[in-house]
Amino acid sequence: MTEAAKGRTPLWRQLYVQVLAAIVVGAVLGAVAPDLGKAMKPLGDAFIALIKMMISPVIFCTIVHGIGSMRDMGKVGRIGVKAIVYFEVVSTLALGMGLLAAHLLHPGLGFSSTAAASTAQTVATYVAKAHDNGVAAHLLAIIPKTFVDAFATGDLLQVLLLSILTGFAVGQLGEVGQKVTDAIDVAAHVLFKIIGILVYLAPIGAFGSMAYTVGAFGVGSLVNLAALVGTFYLTAALFVVLVLGLIARLSGFSILRFIAYIREEVLIVLGTSSSETALPGLMRKLEKLGATDSVVGLVVPTGYSFNLDGTNIYMTLSILFLAQATGTHLSVGAEATIVLISMLTSKGASGVTGAGFVTLAATLAIVPDIPIASLGMLLGVDRFMSQCRAVTNLIGNGVATLVVSRWENELDHATLATELAGGPPGVVMDEPDVQEAESP
Repeated sequence: MTEAAKGRTPLWRQLYVQVLAAIVVGAVLGAVAPDLGKAMKPLGDAFIALIKMMISPVIFCTIVHGIGSMRDMGKVGRIGVKAIVYFEVVSTLALGMGLLAAHLLHPGLGFSSTAAASTAQTVATYVAKAHDNGVAAHLLAIIPKTFVDAFATGDLLQVLLLSILTGFAVGQLGEVGQKVTDAIDVAAHVLFKIIGILVYLAPIGAFGSMAYTVGAFGVGSLVNLAALVGTFYLTAALFVVLVLGLIARLSGFSILRFIAYIREEVLIVLGTSSSETALPGLMRKLEKLGATDSVVGLVVPTGYSFNLDGTNIYMTLSILFLAQATGTHLSVGAEATIVLISMLTSKGASGVTGAGFVTLAATLAIVPDIPIASLGMLLGVDRFMSQCRAVTNLIGNGVATLVVSRWENELDHATLATELAGGPPGVVMDEPDVQEAESP
């Protein structure tokens, strides 16, 4: 597509504009007609389900092709170690920012905790799930019951394990392995074509999810806890601009230009409250930015389990909010313990709505100082906070992939600069291939 042709494309045909409009219309519908808004929930659920059904095979094909194409198997381990080190450092910074924001802004002071009693039954459900997600149980859950069970359940860690094992096996088969790698690459292209078709439905999914969110929980629930929600969004924004912005600058690109480049994925995540809905599109765009498919295939799926910056900010901020709201004093040692526990419990929490809340319940179950029933205060606004968690996680994993690619000297800096300067690929609704649209 030429620049002149793109200039003639009406805004209303751009996917990100349609998603943004759908979010606004959905919010208005939920506020004006709550019952009708809640009835739109299947639209959002259906879109999320359609995208999720493609994630496991896409990750499998991408990782197997990336590892199978490598002749230096030590490189795989090197990339993995660099990614984990990056994840732990940045995740710790995110946890620290959540603590700092809570201490500086005190969102829980003067808050009435009586509302928690009415939600005791719901909280008990989350606590039960949290107990099932202990550290030992979580580690064992990485191993699927069968090879196909990982794909049936959609567990990203299980798929990641199988993908790495298969990739190593294919890489050791020589000429036969090369044929397998080529076939898997073709299969990956087919899967991305399917995803390109499904992305057309993003505005409908965003509309349904937003209408349900506002209709079910109401604008009032957001107003009642505006201090917490506002603090969380502000902290997440500062983390992206300052922390990730500095990391991006040191790596040779602008965080604001990068966010603009993946704006369609950001809006889809904002509308659906699930970072998984944008995973395939994010991986495709990172490759367009000059990162190799091997690094993208390893870092992005791993980051969705180990590099959840938004979830980490939410964890420490919410825990201190509950402590302030219930009048619970936490010593420096107790806060340090919370950070250490959160570093463990946050691993493996996916971007799907509710996972962050279960993770928070798991952390509070280990830290007995704060009444577990106080979690009920967050139920009304967790959906709103889930949106910010998912968007922050998405941006954080994109930055992580580019950084690790640079460390591996596998980032095409010229392509990165050209793509970011030109803006995101033009996605219009009459193009046959959403993901492969030519950059301006």
